[in-house]
Amino acid sequence: MGDNLEELKGRIISKGYTEGEIIISNSPISFLGGVSEEGVITDKENELYGESIANKIFVFPTGKGSTVGSYVIYGLAKKGLLKGIVNQDCEPIVATGAILGKIPLVDHIDISKLKNGDKIVVDGNNGMVKIEN
Repeated sequence: MGDNLEELKGRIISKGYTEGEIIISNSPISFLGGVSEEGVITDKENELYGESIANKIFVFPTGKGSTVGSYVIYGLAKKGLLKGIVNQDCEPIVATGAILGKIPLVDHIDISKLKNGDKIVVDGNNGMVKIEN
């Protein structure tokens, strides 16, 4: 990544380090019934309906819904489809899935500072999100 980075300090949820392009949902998401095993958004109420989170860093305010969502996240991780997660406020279902799947996850981030297609670093070891400008 380049030298011109804006750093956002957050909270460590799941350790690890990744960088890549982001895709943002501005509304909470349920991974059970909301995201397919291939990483496609299947929640018809979500603005990303039909789009893929595969090979992206997924940014969303918070999770919602069933505890089975943890296993959906874990499944995406096992297939190598989900690079990282950034949340405004992570909840236990998303946290569990990310930790099980070893997906870097940082929360307490003002996601309004991010936009679709941004290239970022998720540093789950230090609780940082770095935006390439």
